[in-house]
Amino acid sequence: MKKRFLAGVALIGALALVTTGCGNSSDDAGGGGGGDKTIKVGFAQTGSESGWRSANTESMKKAFTKDKGFDLVFNAADNDPAAQIAAVRSFISQGVDAIVIAPIVSDGWDDVLNEAKTAKIPVVLEDRTTSAPDESFASWVGDDFKKEGETAGKWAAEQYGNKATNMVVLEGTTGSAPANDRAAGFGDAIKGTQIKTIASQTGDFTRDGGKKVMEGFLQKYGVKGINLVFAHNDDMALGAIEAIEAAGGKPGTDIHIVSIDGVHDGMQALVDGKINYIVECNPLLGDQAADLVKKVLAGTTVEKKNFATDGSFTQEQAKAVIDSRPY
Repeated sequence: MKKRFLAGVALIGALALVTTGCGNSSDDAGGGGGGDKTIKVGFAQTGSESGWRSANTESMKKAFTKDKGFDLVFNAADNDPAAQIAAVRSFISQGVDAIVIAPIVSDGWDDVLNEAKTAKIPVVLEDRTTSAPDESFASWVGDDFKKEGETAGKWAAEQYGNKATNMVVLEGTTGSAPANDRAAGFGDAIKGTQIKTIASQTGDFTRDGGKKVMEGFLQKYGVKGINLVFAHNDDMALGAIEAIEAAGGKPGTDIHIVSIDGVHDGMQALVDGKINYIVECNPLLGDQAADLVKKVLAGTTVEKKNFATDGSFTQEQAKAVIDSRPY
C-alpha cells in the first residue's frame, strides 16, 4: 500500500513538472536556463577584511543572481575558520545544490568536505585552497599565489638585490593559502640576493593590521633601518604607508614598498609614488565560479585548477590603466 501511495506521489510530481517546466515559475532559471530549476548555492566567504575581498564578494553576488539561474545563500565568516565551517554545515543541512568556499585557512577541511560529499553536494573552492585531498572537492578557481610572490620577488631582486637591503614583511592571515604561497614564491625569487628579511609578522590582510605591525617595525628599527616592505596585500601596504608617514618617513622613497592585489586604493598609492610596484591578484572570479558550478552539476568534466589572469604594474603602467579598472 505504501509503495502504491509513493508511486502516485511521484506520478503527480512528474505531471506537475511537465505542466510548469516551460512557464515562469519562481523555481525556473531566468538567465537562459531553458526552464531549468534554479540552482541553490551556498557561498562561504572569508569576511570583509580588504578592498580585494569586497570586490571579490561583489563579483560573486553579481554572478550568482536569480536572473542567471541561481539562488545564493551568502555567509561571511569574519575570518573565523570555525564559523566558516559551521556555515558550510548549515548549507549541507539546508540541502543546497552546490557549495562554494573561499577557505580562510588551508587546514581543517577534511571532515566537512567529506560530509558534503556524502550528501552528494559538490563543492567548488574559490580564491583560496585547502590541504584536503583533491577528490574531496569538484574544482577550484583563483589566482596563482605562488606566481604572484615570484613576480614580486623577481622585481625586488632586480631593483635591490645587488645592494644590502633590509626588508620587513607584512604577512597575510597565518595558515592561509595566499600567505603561504606568496611568501614561498617571493622567497624563492630573492635567493642569492642581498635582500635580508629582518622581521616578518602577520597583519591579517587588513589595513589596520598592516599599520600596527609596521608601527612595531619602525619602533624597533627606525625609518633608516628599513629599506623595503613586502606586503602580502594592498590593504596592509596602505596601513604601512600611514605608519611610515606618521614616523616622519616618505613611503616609496625612504622605504620602498612592493605589494600584491591591484585594488583601486593600492593602485592610486602606486600612481602617487607611495608604493613602488604591485602584482595583480584578480578578484573578479564570480563568472568563472558560476560556470564551474553549472558544469559540475550537469556532469561535465572540468579542470581541477582554473587560474584567473593577473598582471603587474609599475607607476607608469598604473597611471595608464587606473581610470579604466573595474575594482
